[in-house]
Amino acid sequence: MLPFESFIGLRYARAKRRNHFISFISMTSMAGIALGVAALVVVLSVMNGFQKELRGRILAVVSHIQVQGPGGKLPGWEAVSATVRRHPEVVGAAPYVNAQGLISFQHTVQGTQVRGVLPDREDTVAEIGSHMTAGRFEDLRAGEFGIVLGRELARNLGARLGDKVTVISPQGQVTAAGILPRVKQFRVVGVFEVGMYEYDSGLALMHLADAQRLYRMEDTVSGVRLKIADLFGAERVSRDLAKALPKGVELIDWTRSHGSFFRAVQIEKRAMFIILTLIVAVAAFNIVSTLVMAVTDKQADIAILRTLGAAPGAILRIFVVQGAMIGVVGMLVGVVSGVVLALNIDVIVPFLERALGVQFLSKDVYVISELPSDLHVSDVVTIALVSLGLSLVATLYPSYRAARINPASALRYE
Repeated sequence: MLPFESFIGLRYARAKRRNHFISFISMTSMAGIALGVAALVVVLSVMNGFQKELRGRILAVVSHIQVQGPGGKLPGWEAVSATVRRHPEVVGAAPYVNAQGLISFQHTVQGTQVRGVLPDREDTVAEIGSHMTAGRFEDLRAGEFGIVLGRELARNLGARLGDKVTVISPQGQVTAAGILPRVKQFRVVGVFEVGMYEYDSGLALMHLADAQRLYRMEDTVSGVRLKIADLFGAERVSRDLAKALPKGVELIDWTRSHGSFFRAVQIEKRAMFIILTLIVAVAAFNIVSTLVMAVTDKQADIAILRTLGAAPGAILRIFVVQGAMIGVVGMLVGVVSGVVLALNIDVIVPFLERALGVQFLSKDVYVISELPSDLHVSDVVTIALVSLGLSLVATLYPSYRAARINPASALRYE
């Protein structure tokens, strides 16, 4: 059975008032809380989706951890690979050669990052093979001088599958005519697209042996790329591996190479949370107005309850329950609406784009042209608790005023 304070408070919250303006302010407060909560749930879910999508696209090209040799050269990479593979969390290791170069086709020349890889091993640390739009990643074979280009890079050059492009190495060779750059023709055997302009427009892949020959690296490589079971444990695994590897070897995990980018996204998420919480705060503090007017309207009832023996604390709890009811209903409506929107945003946004004839995220401008959503239960719980907290805080002052009403003064003119 409910305590009489809760019973009366809930009755006040449900009752039709003589003063319709109080009911209007109460409904406005409830709707404002619901709108703010729903907006918070949807926005944070979309930002989580963007973060997850970007992380997936970046890590499709960038390994979780890179083991680099001093001066950009790592001899004996097989031994290093065998050492790191002993760690239980390392699930893939692949050698690579990293260098800069110019690619020329017909009358177009473009600078690019050149990466020499072993296709079978590279597939264990990255996802280039699953993002091929033309050709096959496995067509990179030693001695055949094949090359795989990013989609935007191939488009800028005007090169297609089977075309022969010229790769120019900045490392020159001494001749009687002076120092000349090393030049080699490669045949385009594939085109990839990972959805990140940085890589689609500036990365070219070739077989490790061909890259070693072009850049005169003999049997050395630039380093070894690693993939681990839990990408969020990259920093910890790097520290573990550093103890087992020789001195001079440097380990760089993705949180160092791209950490600033993801930290910026996280800061934006926190900023949006604070900004949108202000919407909930404004709506919650409308409860103050509602309860102040309700207290004024119910002065006679409060005085009668006091004369019947109700303590000031009981009167305070009555109006706290009434205000909290507004906050709880608004929060529940907002959470349900926000969760439904967040789970169906991939249907709702295309519908709005078709209905309005616009595209919110143009492919020509934005890296991601569709709104992704990744709903986290922890975010929903946090938003609900913050909303409830603000609603309860908003009830304290009016409830305190109600508890301070003098029964004799309230009934003087009744």
